[in-house]
Amino acid sequence: MRTSNQHWITRAETTADIPTIHDIVHAAFGRVEEADLVDALRADIAAWIDGLSLVSTNTAGEIIGHALLTRCHIGDTPALCLAPVAVRPDHQRSGAGSAAVEAALSAAKEQGERYVVVLGHPEYYPRFGFTRASVHGIGVTFDAPDEALMALDLARDETHPLPSGTVHYAAPFGI
Repeated sequence: MRTSNQHWITRAETTADIPTIHDIVHAAFGRVEEADLVDALRADIAAWIDGLSLVSTNTAGEIIGHALLTRCHIGDTPALCLAPVAVRPDHQRSGAGSAAVEAALSAAKEQGERYVVVLGHPEYYPRFGFTRASVHGIGVTFDAPDEALMALDLARDETHPLPSGTVHYAAPFGI
């Protein structure tokens, strides 16, 4: 188990966690589509990577937050997509989401992954090291605010920069 801070405990999801994760993602987004996306990604053998669906729990073991990394590509280069990140509505802004994201990124790095993209709040994700993807020549095939598409090199190795190209998401994303 990893402890991301003094309050949240993080770990990889287990089969027993799946219904709770579905409920948390549904509640966090206020609609079922994102929760169904997580389930579809879990069933996609080309996208799913064991150990990269992380939960944050309180000290009683109750799941509060979830972060998911699945396979995507930047051009032809394998990368990961961070999506979705969800926290129970009654615990948002508590650090549970950040703990899950940090744990997911750490687990990905431990598995030898290098590159991660996220389409999300430009005020939130830079705290994890994400920068504007367009600066690296990374784009998407759909309309998205430039500042919302971000990328991260987990190795933070300036001699091997982020690859440029179009992000190709896993099939369940439908894009």
